[in-house]
Amino acid sequence: MSTRTAADLVTTFPFPFPQDTYRYSTNVEPAGRPVETPAGQWGSSMLAVDSEYHHELNERAEILQRDPSRLQVLDHMRPAAWDAMLTLMQELALAYPQDFSLTRNADGTFTWINHLLGWHQQFTWGDESSLPTEPMAYIGAQVQEDIALLDQRGSELFVDAGVITFAADWSFGFDVGMSFMEIHGPVPRVHDLGVIARAQTFITRLQVGAPYRRTNWSLTIGRRLDVATEVYDRWGPDRGWIQTVDDTTFGDAVHLRVEVQHLVRLPQTGAVMFLIRTCMLPLSELARIEPWRARTHAVLQELPEDMADYKGFLSYRDRAVAWLDRQAPAD
Repeated sequence: MSTRTAADLVTTFPFPFPQDTYRYSTNVEPAGRPVETPAGQWGSSMLAVDSEYHHELNERAEILQRDPSRLQVLDHMRPAAWDAMLTLMQELALAYPQDFSLTRNADGTFTWINHLLGWHQQFTWGDESSLPTEPMAYIGAQVQEDIALLDQRGSELFVDAGVITFAADWSFGFDVGMSFMEIHGPVPRVHDLGVIARAQTFITRLQVGAPYRRTNWSLTIGRRLDVATEVYDRWGPDRGWIQTVDDTTFGDAVHLRVEVQHLVRLPQTGAVMFLIRTCMLPLSELARIEPWRARTHAVLQELPEDMADYKGFLSYRDRAVAWLDRQAPAD
């Protein structure tokens, strides 16, 4: 095993498996509670700033330049975009006061400072001319999370705004404007089990000031954040290539990809903000932490075939299981 990952990406990695089997579930819990792991801790804040901050923001900017459809705000969601921006600024300033600050001035304007990027901006809430870009683009350029905004109409949710540059085999440009139920239509098992209906009911009952979180996961090849449907031609062939490589390359290339998803009821507009933070750890690094190696081996080995297929790694699942088995410590 030849690679080493930056230390903070290991110590803050949100390992997603609480047991040796995995099935789809709502698996939500209150946000903001730190989670202790064998490697460290994660989850004390809704937003996480780490050593990949500048790299990931540069990657987002490049993706948006190539494909502007990854950032969309339907007209009726413009107030919600302002609401989301201010909420995220407040969270950054609270969690990382050495790097960010937000001040409300006597005249009602705000002053925002991002020391990491060297940005200093005075703005008036709701006045797009007071920002260099629209609010969703402005805050999306300063957080590592993808952001989706859900409009609640009665008992239904609709994904009507967001900046999604790190999608895992789905297309925000295609899904924008669709209902929550429609977007999750292709996921196996969840409708028969009632998971999506329960999730929608839960989200519609979210209260301001009481955010929740959950994790989702898959395997991916390479440290590639952008595996959206639109660029399948760039990452899809890796599923064939990975089966031809030696064991060292396999362990370095295959990553456990985890999304930490936060659900937040916005205070001014009542829209729901859905944050998606993507974290990846190569199997070669994961296997250094024995509880993680053993648990991942058990989950992948037992995972039903249709779920492995939907998550996109059925073709190399057996090899991943065998690879993890070989990394077990000698008796």
